[in-house]
Amino acid sequence: MAAKALSFVVGDYVVYPKHGVGRVIELQSQEIAGAKLELYVLRFEKERMTLRVPTNKAEAVGMRKLSSSVTLQEALTTLKGKPKIKRTMWSRRAQEYEAKINSGDLVSIAEVVRDLFRADDQPEQSYSERQIFEAATSRLARELAAMENTDELAAQEKILDILRKAAAIYNKQA
Repeated sequence: MAAKALSFVVGDYVVYPKHGVGRVIELQSQEIAGAKLELYVLRFEKERMTLRVPTNKAEAVGMRKLSSSVTLQEALTTLKGKPKIKRTMWSRRAQEYEAKINSGDLVSIAEVVRDLFRADDQPEQSYSERQIFEAATSRLARELAAMENTDELAAQEKILDILRKAAAIYNKQA
C-alpha cells in the first residue's frame, strides 16, 4: 500500500499520537542523503518542542486532524459513564492506560481519565496512577481546548466538572 500524504496546511492543529495536540508551523523541503524530503514542522507549545514529520509518513505514524465534534461528544459521554475498575496487576493496567493515551484516540483517552478519576471522598491515588491520570487529562484537555477555541485550563475544568457530577451519581449507587 502506497503511503498517501495527508494534507495539512500551516496553522492547522494536528494530533500526533505520542505527543498530543500540536500546530503545523511550516512546510519544509530538505535534502537528506540525496533524497528530497517534504516535512511538516510541528510545534508543541506545552512541551516547547518542535517535531519534523515527513509528509509521506504522517499517516503511518497516526498523525491526524483534530477529532470531529461527534467524536468529541462521544469522549465527553464516555467521561459520564461508570468507571471500569479492573482487578489486574497495576503494572499491566498502567501499560494498557499508556497504550490508550499514546493511541491518540480521544475516546480511549477519555476512558483512561474516567477510570482513574478519584472524587474528593474516594481513596487517594498512588503516585503513578496520578501521573497517568494527569497525562491523560492533559491530552484530552488540549484537544478539547483546540476544538472549542479555549485554553487548556478551562477545558480541564470542564472535564473535571463532568467527572465530579458522574462520580456523585455512581458513588451514591455504591
